[in-house]
Amino acid sequence: MRRVTKARWGAAATSSLLVLALAACGGEGAGSGDGGEAGDGGEDVKIGVAMPTETSERWIADGDAVKSGLEELGYEVDLQFAGDDIPTQTQQIDSMITGGVDVLVIASIDGTALTSQLDAAAAANIPVISYDRLIRDSENVDFYVTFDNYAVGVAQATALLAGLGITDREGEPTGEAAGPYNVELFAGSPDDNNAGFFFQGAMDTLEPYIADGTITVPSGQTEFDQVATLRWSQEAAQKRMEDLLTSTYSGGTELHGVLSPFDGISRGIITALQGVGMGPTLEEGLPVVTGQDAEIASVKLIADGVQSSTIFKDTRKLADQAVVAAQAYVEGEEPEANDTETYDNGVKVVPSYLLEVDTVFAEDIAPLLVESGYYTQDEVDAGVTD
Repeated sequence: MRRVTKARWGAAATSSLLVLALAACGGEGAGSGDGGEAGDGGEDVKIGVAMPTETSERWIADGDAVKSGLEELGYEVDLQFAGDDIPTQTQQIDSMITGGVDVLVIASIDGTALTSQLDAAAAANIPVISYDRLIRDSENVDFYVTFDNYAVGVAQATALLAGLGITDREGEPTGEAAGPYNVELFAGSPDDNNAGFFFQGAMDTLEPYIADGTITVPSGQTEFDQVATLRWSQEAAQKRMEDLLTSTYSGGTELHGVLSPFDGISRGIITALQGVGMGPTLEEGLPVVTGQDAEIASVKLIADGVQSSTIFKDTRKLADQAVVAAQAYVEGEEPEANDTETYDNGVKVVPSYLLEVDTVFAEDIAPLLVESGYYTQDEVDAGVTD
């Protein structure tokens, strides 16, 4: 996997900064004591980074990028992947805490399963940065770095509407769509707080077109609990799509589009559609399928006219913000938030830094993904990263 080089942030902090109390969690600041100055070696500063899985290239890239940025600041990094297994992740975080990390960066598998770990972190005066997935039901979440998740859902639904020709890419009606268009809906994992934001943003965007009959959902499955996909599983999505095709479309009803919240789910859906003879490409009758994360396998499918679109969340920028936030805590400061109202984890509103996203159709691959250095053209052509 490609390594992402980060710039070095700021001037070195003075020793006095390192002993300031952390307003977010009390007690001595992370990195205080005999350690080196943050940003200037920081030889005694250790950051724990807990990522959910290595089965998705997205999370490998996130882990590598966060680790690289922190190491450029001179910090020691304990990066762990949990294989989508909750007990493994809790054990890894326990080990990081007992191992004396100064800050924790956590992308949770289940946002409700880490309360005891966060209690232990607070007792040890370790700030916790929730990474991309909000950790719920704990007052001991100090900061949240993520993308604007509601906007992701809006972008996914708008991409579906544009792919069907109902609107243009900005969401303005084309006036050329007769309808009704039959679509099916998929959502993400119910234990991931982001999944609800994605689905709500998408449904708020689609609802006017459902209400006026431009879009119909022949299966009748429109509630989050009906369409959620546990652990974002590609296999589960493929199985559900196969079941929908059998139960709802075997009588000749035409399917025009599928709202998919993640590229892995999209590939499962596409496999099911092609398995019953749809396509194999959009030009040859494959339904419009959306996505998210710009995974290289799906980017190739978009380039090949198979998957319609994906939402690009530049994880380099997300990793940058996690590193900036961690450095602030090490230096005894509060990270800068640009949202202090949206993300209520059930106990508190967590100060957050939200990033914008981009929609990728075939014509966007070169300017957004290749020219920015996120992928090379060879990687896009091959559908795999080096």
